[in-house]
Amino acid sequence: METCRILSVLPLTEAHREYLTIQAQGGNVDCTFTYRSFNSVTVEDIRRADVLIGNASPVLLREAQTEGAHLSWVQLNSAGADAYIPAEVLPEKTLLTCSSGAYGLSVAEHMLTMTMALIRHFDAYARQQFRHAWKTGRPVTSIAESTVLVLGLGDIGGRYARMCKALGAKVIGVRRTPHAEKPDYLDVQVAIDALDDFLPQADIVAMVLPGGKATEHIMDERRLRLMKKGAYLINDGRGNAIDPDALKKVLQEGHLGGAGLDVTEPEPLPKEDELWDMDNVIITPHIAGQFLLASTFEWIVKIAGENLHAYVTGGEMKHIVNRSVGY
Repeated sequence: METCRILSVLPLTEAHREYLTIQAQGGNVDCTFTYRSFNSVTVEDIRRADVLIGNASPVLLREAQTEGAHLSWVQLNSAGADAYIPAEVLPEKTLLTCSSGAYGLSVAEHMLTMTMALIRHFDAYARQQFRHAWKTGRPVTSIAESTVLVLGLGDIGGRYARMCKALGAKVIGVRRTPHAEKPDYLDVQVAIDALDDFLPQADIVAMVLPGGKATEHIMDERRLRLMKKGAYLINDGRGNAIDPDALKKVLQEGHLGGAGLDVTEPEPLPKEDELWDMDNVIITPHIAGQFLLASTFEWIVKIAGENLHAYVTGGEMKHIVNRSVGY
């Protein structure tokens, strides 16, 4: 019987471990498990493993690429795979899968919360509260009377679009694949090459794009100026999808009503960066996803278990990363 050494760096409970053990059965493979934390896993642990479950450090993975290493599959606990795509981190022969779909609820609700906080000026009122200042009279925007453009229609973008539609917004979806069937929660669906035509229509632009060269600084100064004066920009995808210097410029000039950023360029955002002190900017430290919502981690374990069962039984694995496109 073939053997398979599985290394996990996820913070698993006994119930999670039992679930993975059950999922590893059913094939002609004898699976053994080693459990480490992200901080305690070593290069030798990785070299001995056939399968890795969880986001071990790319630095360790690079160091583990020596003669005798036989890592054949890596299941990431993240939806993004940017750091693991380079060949010096993982060889092309190593199958790479991600946890796309696990973060949809958490990130979409974070985006909606940030949207509502911006258009109702909760950030400004929070600052007033710290100063014990009672000052009213800021005009607000209604999401029900707004046009929302969602840039990136994966699991997260789709969930956010549904939420906005349920609240009465007109929703424009921008996606990479132009011929996909339009879902009911979108009023308009366009391909990304038509982005410039629709940016001026949006009161709120919400970005949840994957990484890669195709999306780097996709919102440059020209596109930021195409946005409607007073519009709001939300980014929960990749920090480098927005040109940071251009963003600061249009915010300082008052062209945009405000921005909500869970991701930045660079990241972490330096303490001296001007964005921290802008009255019309809300910044959260890349926490829209992570494991802060308990159900997110349960979905990650479920995805890993289903893929593990497919791996040992020769079934169809899901969430395979296409390295040429970056997700």
